[in-house]
Amino acid sequence: MADMKVSSLAGKLLIAMPNMGDPRFYRAVIFLCAHDAQGAMGLTINQPLPGLSARQLFDQLQIKGLPEADAKALEFPIYSGGPVETSRGFLLHSLDFRQRETVPVVSHFGVTGTIDALIEIARGRGPQNFMFMLGYSGWGAGQLDKEMQENAWLVVEPDAETIFTTPPAEKWAVALGRLGVDPLMLSGAAGRA
Repeated sequence: MADMKVSSLAGKLLIAMPNMGDPRFYRAVIFLCAHDAQGAMGLTINQPLPGLSARQLFDQLQIKGLPEADAKALEFPIYSGGPVETSRGFLLHSLDFRQRETVPVVSHFGVTGTIDALIEIARGRGPQNFMFMLGYSGWGAGQLDKEMQENAWLVVEPDAETIFTTPPAEKWAVALGRLGVDPLMLSGAAGRA
């Protein structure tokens, strides 16, 4: 059997459809960081982790010695990037910030997965726009493509406003709106023409 050519969705936003069978992805909006024949990896951008602040995270990571004047820099939410490796952190950010480990995904967005990136944010030297997540969403070879065929996801181009400034509870509806889709018109029943 010949290999199917996978059209990469890296750099796009995935929007979970109401018929999504996995409750962990109910109304999820995921920035897709990688997608090829081996699988896919993305970061959920609309699921804040309640009860966990950046300051608490710094305490848990035992990051010390930051100037007290930069305490305001530690006032940002922590998100659940997905159910895989939930102790691993990822910084989704604008590309005005780069470290050696930064992976540019598309022209305006990159991902960095180092504690040094968090320290730079605390020192006031981080990216203009960013989100920090614990964990990621992952798919094995062909899995995301199969879910796309089953109408589990819609795809839209990302924009900084939807990712970084839209309140988390509104991101799903805003992303759908960018496609011209009214969330109230979506049915939980899948169909194919």
